[in-house]
Amino acid sequence: MNSMKSKRHESIKIIVSEAIMVLTVIITVIVLAFIVSGYWLNSDFEVERQGMLQISSIPTGADISIDNEKPSWSSRTNTSKVLTSGEHTIKLSKEGYDTWSKTVNITEGLLYRLHYPRLFLKNRTKEPVLDIGTTTQATVSPDHNRLILINNTSEWLLVDLDLETPKTTKLDISKYFSGISVAEDAKVGLFSNEILSMNWDSDNTHLLLKTRYEDNLEWVLLDINNLDKSINLSKEFSGNFSKVEILDHSSSTLLVVQNNNLQKIDLSNKSISSVLVEDIFDFDHYNNDVVFSAKNTEKDASSEYYLGFFKIGDNATSTLQSLSSPARVLISKFYDETYITTLHDNTIIMHQKDDYDTVSEYQLSFIPDDIQIGHNGEFIVFSKDTTIATLDMEASIVQEWNIENPVYNWLDNDMIYNISNDKLIVYDYDGLNRREIAENTSPLFPATITDDRWLYYFKNGSLIREWLIEH
Repeated sequence: MNSMKSKRHESIKIIVSEAIMVLTVIITVIVLAFIVSGYWLNSDFEVERQGMLQISSIPTGADISIDNEKPSWSSRTNTSKVLTSGEHTIKLSKEGYDTWSKTVNITEGLLYRLHYPRLFLKNRTKEPVLDIGTTTQATVSPDHNRLILINNTSEWLLVDLDLETPKTTKLDISKYFSGISVAEDAKVGLFSNEILSMNWDSDNTHLLLKTRYEDNLEWVLLDINNLDKSINLSKEFSGNFSKVEILDHSSSTLLVVQNNNLQKIDLSNKSISSVLVEDIFDFDHYNNDVVFSAKNTEKDASSEYYLGFFKIGDNATSTLQSLSSPARVLISKFYDETYITTLHDNTIIMHQKDDYDTVSEYQLSFIPDDIQIGHNGEFIVFSKDTTIATLDMEASIVQEWNIENPVYNWLDNDMIYNISNDKLIVYDYDGLNRREIAENTSPLFPATITDDRWLYYFKNGSLIREWLIEH
């Protein structure tokens, strides 16, 4: 009898224990679901719905002040913070460095990332690393590790910047341009092509140059790693191209516009395709996806222009939208979504690529003449003269701001620089945190940050390097 009672008691204990475990799991799941949805207990033990801020900095270990509160020992980058929804002012500081600040809008249940803040060392060590001689132009690779110095001869200079001692390599470009002349007793030829633009590929190994020789455009693709594989595209394909873009990472496939028609060049077999799109106005690509706007050549067309799309390898084009006027087009990726953006005069309209649903629409106060997609598609910059508008994909806002000089470029992946009155001025991509970081800099040549350690710029005929971190 006692044995039966003991077994019943033991069974009850097991049932109660399992019930408590199941209940604990259910409560834990519910609590986690609420936390993931942004719900949190405040200091008064009241439930609030909050969001999360993820923040890092260069250099790491900066103190974080939120809404002017004094930083605590645990408030340092890189970290995440749970914050109430609404506006918060974030300030970063570190001993020996300048400060950085921004007001962000936290949305309940969502993550806001600040990954790009940079603090500049106040007392920086600077040194001349190279005499640039007769350099007339220069260009920096997208990864900020390579610099090409161009002069009026057929011998240019490649500089590897990401080394303790920058390495230089001579580039003999005499075979690839029409405007090369060599006297009998000269060691190098003279270069007389006028360079109109220079664009690197995404692998930082090829440089595409748009030049003018006499009255003709001449496009040359330089293979920096293997100069013998460089090619004069205009001569090789007897083409009068108005636009050329590198399509793939190996720079073996190009898209070109000739007589207002879009074609593809395959350098692996040195072939040029038939016309892919007629009467094209603008195009852009992301990997093998190509979006374009063109004039409608079909009879009895309902609109004069249209927005189209095709994949490289599949010549069939599809119409996304009828247009009453030509539009500038962009295709970009942010996180896992691909977006198609159109610019009609001063109206920006963004669509998801897969279903072409409209995501957002913005009005600018000006009509841009230049568009650049930022690092990892996180922002798009529209500009005209000294006015810039930044479409911030993380915050889903457009901010307009001004620079001193209409010529600007990228100091790193997220920071714009401008040289005005010989001062090197930097801004975050949204125009905030304006700082003057160097004086007597040459406005004719680029500046860049390499390996997050060095700032390079030109001054008095020399390439200058400054240390951005304590060493």
